[in-house]
Order: sequence, then structure tokens, then C-alpha cells
Amino acid sequence: MAAKPDPKIKVIAENRRGRFDYEILDTFEAGLQLTGTEVKSLRAAKATIGESYAGPSGEEFFLFNCNIPEYLQANRFNHEPKRPRRLLLHKREIAKLTGAVQRDGLTVVPLKLYFNEQGRAKLQLALARGKKLHDKRDTEKKRDWQRDQARIMRDRG
Repeated sequence: MAAKPDPKIKVIAENRRGRFDYEILDTFEAGLQLTGTEVKSLRAAKATIGESYAGPSGEEFFLFNCNIPEYLQANRFNHEPKRPRRLLLHKREIAKLTGAVQRDGLTVVPLKLYFNEQGRAKLQLALARGKKLHDKRDTEKKRDWQRDQARIMRDRG
């Protein structure tokens, strides 16, 4: 049975594919450095993180390829929809994430974009390892061989 969602938290975007494709080892909560029009767009629940990823850039961590569309009422002061956004993390968390990425080859996957109880935009990150995908070639070879074997046996008899 799935856990009940917290009524104080307003989820804007969720990356369900990330939970399917990766084995999640540890999760972190990070703040986002946003402009005013980005916050207004998020309040209207318009964002996607399905194709986004997080990674180190120098001494900081950034969220790349997150799509927060432009806020139509503020066309003059609008933001770029897919610009890199700085993640607000403690130095110790940045060091842990960077070490895990470089040393262990793990991936940092954004899981959920939401507003917390105080109304601040937060991003749930996960340290994850890629799952081994099922190799369809073996099952296809086995199925083809069984079909050929049945055909051979049928033709002999």
C-alpha cells in the first residue's frame, strides 16, 4: 500500500521514470535558486523534471534541463525555460554527492519538485545506481529456437 501524500506539501512535478530506471540508494532535499517569474510559473504548477539531471559544476551542484515555462504575464522580465538552476545544498552534502558520482559512478536523479510547508521550492534528489535492464535478445532467441525445433520435429514425423 502506498504512503499517503503529505497535505502540507504541494507537488509540482514528479519523475516517475527515474524511480523505474534507477535503484535508489539515498535521498536528499535541496533548495532551488529561482527568479521571480520561475516561482510564479511553479505556483501555477507548470514544470517538468522528467528529462532533467543534476550534476556538479565546479564547487556547486546544478539542475540541468528542467523545463519551467515562461510566465506569460511578465514577458519583459521572463526567464529562460531550460536554464541551469543552482541547487542550494550544504558543503558536506555537495562533497558527498560529488564523491559518489566521481568515485562510485552513481547518478544523481531528481525525483520530485515541490513546495514545502513554508512555501519554499524544494527538489528531492536521489543517489541512484542504474538497474540492469532485461535483455530481450535471450528470450527472443529461445522463442525462435523453440519454434524452429517444433517445425523440425513436425517435418520429420
